[in-house]
Amino acid sequence: MPSWLSLYYEQPIEIVSGRGRRVTDSEGRTYLDFFAGILTSMLGYDVPEVREAVERQLRTGVAHTSTLYLIRSQVELAERIAGLSGIADAKVFFTNSGTEANETALLLATNARRSDQVLALRNSYHGRSYGAMAVTGNRGWKNSSLSPVNVHYLHGTDRDRFPHLSDEEFLAFCADDLRQVLATATATDVACLIAEPVQGVGGFTAAPDGLLARYREILDEHGILLVSDEVQTGWGRTGEHFWGFQAHGVTPDVLTFAKGLGNGFAIGGVVADGALMDALPANGISTFGGNPIATAAARATLDYLLAHDLQANARRLGRLLIDGLRTAVEGLPVVGEVRGRGLMFAVDLVDPDGGAPSPALAARVLEEARQRGLLIGKGGLHGNTLRMAPPLTLTEDEATEGLGILVDSLTAVG
Repeated sequence: MPSWLSLYYEQPIEIVSGRGRRVTDSEGRTYLDFFAGILTSMLGYDVPEVREAVERQLRTGVAHTSTLYLIRSQVELAERIAGLSGIADAKVFFTNSGTEANETALLLATNARRSDQVLALRNSYHGRSYGAMAVTGNRGWKNSSLSPVNVHYLHGTDRDRFPHLSDEEFLAFCADDLRQVLATATATDVACLIAEPVQGVGGFTAAPDGLLARYREILDEHGILLVSDEVQTGWGRTGEHFWGFQAHGVTPDVLTFAKGLGNGFAIGGVVADGALMDALPANGISTFGGNPIATAAARATLDYLLAHDLQANARRLGRLLIDGLRTAVEGLPVVGEVRGRGLMFAVDLVDPDGGAPSPALAARVLEEARQRGLLIGKGGLHGNTLRMAPPLTLTEDEATEGLGILVDSLTAVG
C-alpha cells in the first residue's frame, strides 16, 4: 500500500462488525461512531431495510450489467433524485464516487461554455483525481500544480480572516472580489464556479448564508454556471435544509452527490438540467456507476431517510450537540472554535499559549476519544480540526453519550 495512504491512530484499528451507530474492532472493542466512514454510513450499520434490498438483488444472480443495459432501479432512483433536486427538467448521471461526480460536473460545464476556466473557493476539497484536485483549494491535498483547468480561487469560507467586517460587509467584500477576479484575472466565458456549501475536508467551514446567491447574481451576468458540491452536505445532514445550497436561497445549475446515499455502497452522481446534461458530443457509459447493487441500496437508504424524517433528527440533535459542546468547553484554552450545522460539526484545537493551530493537540484528542470509545475525524486547512458527523439515525441518548466523551477528551488535553 502507498505511504500516503495514512491510517488513524497510533495503533490503527480494523472495524469488523457494526450495528446501529456502533462498530466493533478486531480485538472486540466497541465504539460509538461519530464519523460514519467519512459521512458515508448515513443510516448507521446493519440497517435491515438496506440489507434486505441488497440481498433481494443478489438473489437474482445479477450484481452487474453496466449502463449498456437498462437498470430499473437506476431509472427509478434517478426519477426520485431529479424531483428532490429543485433543478428544472433535471437528468441524473450516476458515478462511483464524489470525485467522479465532480469530474463529470466539470466536464459538463467546460463543454457547455467551451472554456477551461473554473472558479473555486479557498480551502475547498473536491476529490483526489487530476481534475478534482485541480479545483481543490487546500495545499495539503494538492499533489501537483499541473491542471486540466485554469482555476481562480475566491474568498467565502475564510470569514475568520476578516473579523473587522460584519457578515453583510463580508458578503459585499466577497461579491466585489468576484467582480475583480472576472475583470482582471480571467478571459471571457468562464465555465463555472464549483463550491461546497459546507467545506468537508476543509474542517466543516462555511460562508455566511446568502453568499452563493450574491455570487449567482454576478455569475448570471456572465453566463457562468454554478455547481454545488453536495457530496457531504446533501440528504438533510445540515438539518435546516435537504441540500446545502438551500441555505443560500439559490438553485445551482449542477449538483453533485455521493457518500451517504448508498449507506456504504459506492454510488455518486450528477444532477443537471437536461439540455446541459445531453450536450456532451461524445459517447459515454459507466461500467460500475449506478450498478444494480448500489442503486438497490441507495433506493432503500433514500426511502428510509425520507420516511423517518432524518433531516429533522439532524436539526434537533445537531442543536443539542453544538450548543452543548460550546457551553461545556467555554474557557477551555485548547479550543479555538466550535462550529457546525445539524449533524456536521467541528472543533478547532489551538496552542493554549499563542492560539496557533495545533495539529498535535487534535491528534491527541482523537486518541483520547478512541480510548473512551468514540470515533471522530480530523482535518481542516491546518490539520487541527476535529470533525464529527454521526449517522443521521443517532438517538438522543447516543448524542448525549458522545458529547460527554468528546468533552472529557478535550478536557484531558486542555
